[in-house]
Order: sequence, then structure tokens, then C-alpha cells
Amino acid sequence: MKLNNGQLTEVILDSIGEGLFTVDKEFKIMSFNRAAEKILGLEKKIVLGDFCKNIFKSSRCFEECPIERVLENDQNVYDLEAVLETKKGQKVPVKLNAAVLKDADKTPIGGVISFRDMSHLEHIEKELLTTSNFQGIIGQHKAMKEIYNLIEEISDTDFSVLISGESGTGKEMVANAIQKLSKRKDEAYVKINCSVFPPHLLASELFGHVRGSFTDAVRDRVGRFEMANKGTIFLDEIAEMPLQMQVQLLRVLQEGTFERVGESVTRKVDVRVIAATNKDLQQEMREGRFRDDLFYRLNVIPIHVPPLRERRSDIPHLVHHFLKKYSIVSGKKITDVDDEAMDLLITYQWPGNIRELENTIEYAFARSKEDIIHASKLPPNVRMGIRCTDDLCQTEESVEDSEYTIIKNLLQKHRWNRSKVAEELGVGRTTLWRRMKTLGLVQK
Repeated sequence: MKLNNGQLTEVILDSIGEGLFTVDKEFKIMSFNRAAEKILGLEKKIVLGDFCKNIFKSSRCFEECPIERVLENDQNVYDLEAVLETKKGQKVPVKLNAAVLKDADKTPIGGVISFRDMSHLEHIEKELLTTSNFQGIIGQHKAMKEIYNLIEEISDTDFSVLISGESGTGKEMVANAIQKLSKRKDEAYVKINCSVFPPHLLASELFGHVRGSFTDAVRDRVGRFEMANKGTIFLDEIAEMPLQMQVQLLRVLQEGTFERVGESVTRKVDVRVIAATNKDLQQEMREGRFRDDLFYRLNVIPIHVPPLRERRSDIPHLVHHFLKKYSIVSGKKITDVDDEAMDLLITYQWPGNIRELENTIEYAFARSKEDIIHASKLPPNVRMGIRCTDDLCQTEESVEDSEYTIIKNLLQKHRWNRSKVAEELGVGRTTLWRRMKTLGLVQK
């Protein structure tokens, strides 16, 4: 049977694994695919024509409607966390994407939203709970235990917290743990990365705006601080905030008041602030890029998350955590790494910290066919301890060539004294010998 365009579109939408629906400019549901019916237990014939907020009953509908956002800014929304309600009243955590729906003349006529059921992640989180896990943070190093103790000690306070540490160390996980154990744990928890918005939009994101305050402000909008009222706001990459915005943030911290962009009405808000940065704020202050008074307001409770190279005893815990995670996610059972691989993982410098370690385990996991990961399956830069740069580690071949050149030059420099070469590279003699054999640098 030949399908017309409308029937073909419906068949295509019903074949998609993600839930998907469209609305018109009045926010009435125009289409609702089969996956959306399955995830939410709702029938298409019942929801069509109704307002989406009546169907989904999500706080996002009232605080930060993604469809309103894309219609207002004409910018797509990706991986926005939300909770939708099923027909039986159950809460379903989802991640959603939103985009403007346009007609053939490129005129906006509504919005389209796709969403993924993330309930399975709760199961994975429960499966991953171990004795070395503190609110999702893995590690038993002394420095980490001190952080855990501090988080528990401040759980009944509302003081501002400033989390510092290199990229990839898990600063957001520390912020999450603080919020989970705080007396505001049942209130709103709003996150924003200050580095992803241009200065003229960051003010609107944080404090909201009124209709007509700038070109794309076609309706009033609530900012993140208002969304977080009575709860907690996490300001990531706080050092990227422009100086003028820092003045406005300081006012919120000192007085609990602000104005929306384009409005003179003073609004009050009660929010606990957690901020994070991978920059040295003392240096930023000396160079005039960060306000001293704001730093001292944020730094009431400082927490420094150490880089992975300073907590090497946690690497085996993290490795087994990630092995378990990817075994659950993929269904492929890999339970351990061999001694040689673990030695390499422990001695590597980890410039990308835990994020790089997880990527490394995922890479080796994908390559391994046995129930154990061998050293040969690790990325080449980890096998030799080479720190990747923009033009290095792009391919395995380029790394092998670079390793050969580096090792050969050092051997010539130290007159083939392997102990001195190993010391300069920061690796063990055994590791150096293995790589020399692989690269054909062993003298006969």
C-alpha cells in the first residue's frame, strides 16, 4: 500500500526509539509518537489537542519551558534534564531536546521535543554503590576522605561553597554531594555553566528578563535564580563570569535581591550558592579579572579537589568502578585489568584526570574480547605515558612514531642508559623495556 506524505511521516516518527511530540504556537499537542505513548503510558488520541503542560505535569512547564525557550531564542536545546509524569502518576526522569518547528517558508509554527527515558540510570547507580563510593564520588585517599567529612559537617548550613580543581577532577560531583546532604535537598537544584553563554545572554539566564528588553525577548522569562528559590544553584566555571555580572551576583549573595534584565522591580530570592572553577582565582584577582569581594563571599567554605595524579591509590577503585559501569551498560562482562595494565594506569600522569581515565577504560573496554583488559588494549599515549597535545595522539600510528622518536633521542642523549631514560620519562624500567621491544629499539 502506497503511503501519502502524512502517513509516511507518522510511520517514520513511530519508528524512532525516543519519545517525540510536536506542539503549535499555543502549546497544544499536534503529534505524539509511539515511543512517547510507551514511556508515559498515554494514548495519542487522548493527548492530541490538549496543552502539553496538562499532559506532562513537569516543573519545566512552569519554570523553564524548553519550547518557550527555543521559540524565543531560535536556538535548540540539548540534553535538558526534566521529570515527566506517567498516566499512573509515576515520575520518569528524562533528557530532552527541543527545536523550533517551521513551515516551508521558514516561519515558526511551533516546537518539537524528543526525550529519552533515563530511569535505567537509577538502576545503574544502585548497582555501582560500593564501600569506596560517597554520594557517587569514588575514592578512599586521605584528601578525599577529608572532603567527605567536610561535606557532612556543613550539611546543616547554608554557607556558600567554592570548589576548585583541575578539569575532570569531579567538581560537579562534589557539588551534587553537598546538595544531596544539605537541608535544601528536597528543594530545587539548578545548574548553569557560566562559560557557555555570551555575556549579553548570561544575565538573562541567571536573572531572567522582561518582554522587549532586547531584540529576541518576545516574552517575560524567569531566570535560574528564581527557579532555584528556596533551593540551591550551582555556578560552574565561575571565573568566566564577566565583571559586570560579578557585581550583580555579589548583590544576590549580600542582599538576596536582583532585577530581571529590562525591569526596575527589585525581587528577593533565597538561594544557597555553590560555585566551581578550574582557574586560580587568586591569580585572576591579581590580574583584575575577578572581584576580591565576590571571591570572599563565595569562598566561605573552600573545597579543593586534588588531581588524580595526587591520589593514585584511588585509581584501582575508579578502574573497577568504570569496568562495572560499562559491564552493566553494555552487557559485556569484563571484570579486571591485568597487572601490567594496572601498572600503566597508576603511573600515567592523567592530565585529563578522572574524565580521561573513564575515557581510557571505555576505549580499552570496547577493544577487549576477553573478560580482562590487557595492557595492549590501552590507548597508546597511556601505554607510554605521553601527554596528548593538539598534534599528538590523534592516531595510534602518530603516537607510535612519536614514541619511537622520543625514546630514541633520549637513549642517545643518555648513551643508552635505560635507568636514566626511564627516570626522565617518569616510567618504570620494565615499562620502558617493553616499549623499546615493541618499537624495535632493543640493541642486539
